[in-house]
Amino acid sequence: MEAATHLARVKSEMYERQWERFNVRRPARLMAVKPGLTGITLRSCQVLDISQGGAGIEVSTTIGLSQHYYLQIFGLADRIGCAEAYRNGNRVGVKFIMPITEALLRRIVRTDFVMSDGPLKPAPGSGGLKVEPAFWAGA
Repeated sequence: MEAATHLARVKSEMYERQWERFNVRRPARLMAVKPGLTGITLRSCQVLDISQGGAGIEVSTTIGLSQHYYLQIFGLADRIGCAEAYRNGNRVGVKFIMPITEALLRRIVRTDFVMSDGPLKPAPGSGGLKVEPAFWAGA
């Protein structure tokens, strides 16, 4: 008898990346609503990599961190709704509730490129930097 079930062969969009990821290393903040709508909690973090559909975030501790929150990247007014996809130590992977626009992603990546010491590098395992020229147009 097989050790795996039929569900082991089912593909899930949650585990498949649809967008190109970019290393950005940007300071940010996680904002979550407290139970009973009694207030909000704020936690500092750093966005390690980002795509239109999600991000990799590093926090000092995951203790008390809810599974749904808003991500606010410093320097931008936008708040991005997130649902946690995984936790691995102090690294948290999130999937955005609604994919962010190319324009917002462009602002995040370009700001990092201008503020960083070197050229933009694709995230590990992303298969290289495959960005269409239209991605940067109008920026």
